[in-house]
Amino acid sequence: MKQLFSGSSDRLAGNQTLREPLVFFLAGIPGLEPAHPWISIPFCSMFLISLLGNGTLLYVIKTDLSLHKPMFFFLSMLSSIDLVLSLTTMPKTLGIFWFKAGEIGLVGCLAQMFFLHSFSIMESAVLLAMSFDCYVAICHPLRYHSVLTHSLVAKAGLVVLMRAVALTLPVPFLLRRLSYCHSLTIAHCYCEHMAVVRLACSNTRFTNIYGIFVALLVVGFDLSFIVLSYAKILRAVLSLATKEEQHKAFGTCLSHVCAILIFYVPVILSSFLHRFSSHVPTYIHILLANFYLLFPPMMNPIIYGVQTKQIREREGLLEYLLGSREDYSGSQIHPISDSDTAEQAEVLGCTVWSSEGAFSRF
Repeated sequence: MKQLFSGSSDRLAGNQTLREPLVFFLAGIPGLEPAHPWISIPFCSMFLISLLGNGTLLYVIKTDLSLHKPMFFFLSMLSSIDLVLSLTTMPKTLGIFWFKAGEIGLVGCLAQMFFLHSFSIMESAVLLAMSFDCYVAICHPLRYHSVLTHSLVAKAGLVVLMRAVALTLPVPFLLRRLSYCHSLTIAHCYCEHMAVVRLACSNTRFTNIYGIFVALLVVGFDLSFIVLSYAKILRAVLSLATKEEQHKAFGTCLSHVCAILIFYVPVILSSFLHRFSSHVPTYIHILLANFYLLFPPMMNPIIYGVQTKQIREREGLLEYLLGSREDYSGSQIHPISDSDTAEQAEVLGCTVWSSEGAFSRF
């Protein structure tokens, strides 16, 4: 039955009018309906692992005062965002799979869409901030603690939040103004932007253009600066004298590189399939979209948990370059001389301060 929603009313054929609330129906994964109970098993497992892993990570960072440092603050932001993304979509998705509870009101649909897209934008921005953290730690180690202050981290978090809200807030209002005259069944597990836009019968050109603009702005801007940061990091690391030093420096950012890959690869792959693979079944797109929302929140705590030793070694590397040359268990060895500091600075391409003043930037 065709319905038309415009403004505050639903119009049916024959000039009949129905008032709000407009109700959409989430179809889950069209084409795989008989397999929904089986698909729910890995989905639910990944969801629970995500909740447990990110919750544990936040608790550890909060309770361990030694982890109250910029890198771990960014990591706690990432875990918080992953928790919200998981809670925004998975309870409803599992309800569809288990109880066929696919109905969702217009307001609920738009709210889910807002949280989904705004927190995805936040995650991209936090990954950018973490790449800057790695850049300063490797390329400007002697300035790390003066550059990445608690105040700067707090301001960065505020900017991340404001950018996401500013870019996403217009979307629900744009969709609220559209008229819907097709089936109100959304061929998805959640209220994804384009899946809802496809149901509209009014002009969606501006909405489509705005969606593409936001996607290109966020991915293009963030990914460009992430690549630039790692290009500089790679150049600095390859200048180190020994393989051991190179491996140690690479280890400080290995977990972050993994987090970037598991976040951006599904995004780029999904975009590629939408643009250039018209014969790919719909359920492949939906499975990939759910993978994008489930896999990073599940893997980030695991990656950073496995890499905890390497993360702590960053602090050891900084202390080594700053002159205390402590081993990673915390035992003092010997301070280094100004000439040693200059040598370390030269291979890293950093500005270094010594007892006699500032060395030039190599």
